[in-house]
Amino acid sequence: METPLLSVKDLRIQFNSREGVNEAVKGINFDIEAGKTLAVVGESGSGKSVSAMALTRLLPKPPICEINGQVHYDGQDVMAMSSADLRHIRGKEIAYIFQEPSVSLNPVFTIGSQIAEAIKLHMPHIKDVNAHIIDALDKVGIRDAEKRIKDYPHQLSGGMQQRVMIAMALVCEPRILVADEPTTALDVTIQAQIMDLLREVRERTGMAILLITHNFGIVNHFADDVAVMFRGEIVERGPVDQVLSKPEHPYTQALLDCIPRLGEKRERLTTIDHDKLAV
Repeated sequence: METPLLSVKDLRIQFNSREGVNEAVKGINFDIEAGKTLAVVGESGSGKSVSAMALTRLLPKPPICEINGQVHYDGQDVMAMSSADLRHIRGKEIAYIFQEPSVSLNPVFTIGSQIAEAIKLHMPHIKDVNAHIIDALDKVGIRDAEKRIKDYPHQLSGGMQQRVMIAMALVCEPRILVADEPTTALDVTIQAQIMDLLREVRERTGMAILLITHNFGIVNHFADDVAVMFRGEIVERGPVDQVLSKPEHPYTQALLDCIPRLGEKRERLTTIDHDKLAV
């Protein structure tokens, strides 16, 4: 069996405040091999995004947030890394597409300068930085990229901002891409183009992808494995075909039952009864 590129063991995350302790993630385990995609699904608040941010220690430091467990990237202990080593890993080895591009992009710098910063930091051998940026924007479907590199984030639509974030994440050719709802602000046609691009990069470079999404259509057609999160725990995990066709946990079944289907008339979508699904 191939050695995982990323291995997470007993990851636990808790947030401390004056109101008390919130145990957001309760001991999850998963592995991702090079060239594979693991999709993580579950309703909002189940712990998907904070788990992803913990992989490179992007969450607040103690005492606000406490992270326990093991995260190994390519055999290296991420939890024991120095700040300098983490700066090398973030963006270059493990890149992120965050859910809210309007928050992630700096409003006072052009999009070209923000992408250039990543290139200069992680790929100093690139001589023609502008050409590299234009090529990255072209690949994510941004027209007139030569002009757009001079634009500020507020001059772009939400969908365009999301495509800039995707270009920024892919420009340094990371070994692992953490994609948190990467197509949420895009129309169906652009969604398909972006997922095709990610598939092409994955096949060409062997990049592993951790995909956080609510879109079961994307999970079915793009991911190799799926992990279902509920109240900070992974309640079901396995190959996509197996989990989606024969879900074993009632929460997984409840999520699948919530998907609207053509030809089915419902007064309302299925309601998930959390009390009955307690794990």
